Amino acid sequence: MALEIERRFRVSSDAWRTSVARSTRITQGYLAITESSVIRVRIRDTQGYVTIKSRDGGLAREEFEYAIPLPDAKSLLRLCGQRILEKTRHEVHYGGFCWEIDEYLAPLEDLIIAEVELQSESDDPPRPPWVGEEITHDGSFSNAALAQRIETRKSAAQ
Repeated sequence: MALEIERRFRVSSDAWRTSVARSTRITQGYLAITESSVIRVRIRDTQGYVTIKSRDGGLAREEFEYAIPLPDAKSLLRLCGQRILEKTRHEVHYGGFCWEIDEYLAPLEDLIIAEVELQSESDDPPRPPWVGEEITHDGSFSNAALAQRIETRKSAAQ
């Protein structure tokens, strides 16, 4: 079983931008969103992925991710309807941890979230000065919830 342990935070300033080690464009959509799990398709650079995640809301969640051919990922994204979001992921190293800063594109362009993956739930990484409110336990900031928000906005606009 694969386990993802992470904490998530709102970003409170642009001070992280001077420390970016790498940036990647990500497009991801949701094939299924239930109370207990999500099935996501993602294109990162020129590689496709399918991911299945549990949604228990804690620090640790089951996560199974599989690389798939890019044409398959593009086809699967079309099945996601309007539950698709785009973001640029920036990697910043701070205090011995790799922080991933997701800078969302329209219509979520005002949202920037930082997450840090941990080895255990007891890890307590030093918080960079540009990290604000912790949102780990706030499900409204999950990527699945954000994709549903986009879907709702687009449906209302039609």
